[in-house]
Amino acid sequence: MHFGPHLLLAALEGLVTSAVLALTALGLSLVFGVMRVVNVAHGEFFMLGAVLAWAISTAIGGHPALGFLAALVIAPLIVGAIALIAERLVLRRLNYNPEATIVATIGMLYIIQQLALTFYGPEARPVEPPFNYRILLPWFGYSGYKLSVVAASALLLIATWLVLTRTKAGLVMRATQYDSETAQAFGIPVGRVYGGVFALGAMLAAIAAVLIVPISQAHYLMGQDPLLLSFIVVIIGGLGSLRGTVVAAVLIGMSDGIISMFFSPTLAKIIATLLVAMVLVFRPQGLFGTASR
Repeated sequence: MHFGPHLLLAALEGLVTSAVLALTALGLSLVFGVMRVVNVAHGEFFMLGAVLAWAISTAIGGHPALGFLAALVIAPLIVGAIALIAERLVLRRLNYNPEATIVATIGMLYIIQQLALTFYGPEARPVEPPFNYRILLPWFGYSGYKLSVVAASALLLIATWLVLTRTKAGLVMRATQYDSETAQAFGIPVGRVYGGVFALGAMLAAIAAVLIVPISQAHYLMGQDPLLLSFIVVIIGGLGSLRGTVVAAVLIGMSDGIISMFFSPTLAKIIATLLVAMVLVFRPQGLFGTASR
């Protein structure tokens, strides 16, 4: 292939990365924005979603689509329930203190990781995609499932935006994000909002993992890269900004796909890190964030 086909292939791969990264980073951004909690265990909720997807699809058997659809529904619910329990038992008892919650979520990271290693094992295990249709392009064929991941992610992002901007639950979350003390004075159950937001963030990460695991494989250490990239996206896009999260995820995902194709994945990570440093120096609130007063 010449330059054009290589560029198209790199752009398509970057688009898939962007779609999954946007969902994962959105969960982290919501927790950051509403709770002011740095959830270092966010990547492990991603990993847990992938591991549960493998377990559920393997247990159901039959046509791959049945197991995949079941995993897409059940795995995020289980991960959300685990996150809610962790929020009630750990973060709430620490009164959401920023320094204490960082240490606590680091502990949660190692607990979840070691439990996955104990019960799942160290092997990387594949999950069969629900379909294997390939779309014929002028120069090559491309996986229809990968494009469906992009479409599913876009639909979920739109649904999240509608919930945040057009529903009472979204209004409550935005009010709590703006001023939790005033929100509580007006009768908003801030503790319940925090628990729901923490569970929702974990569920978004789990959904992203279920979508990507047929392309990659489920492994107990697979949460590290999504966590790092999600932090990069949140810093660049702006704290609590849905638009900023999407734009930054597309920027990082596309650059990672194209630079990795023509140069090296290491160079892509270096450029992303430099971009974060520039944003922190020249616009600390992020591209679409609001400066604190």
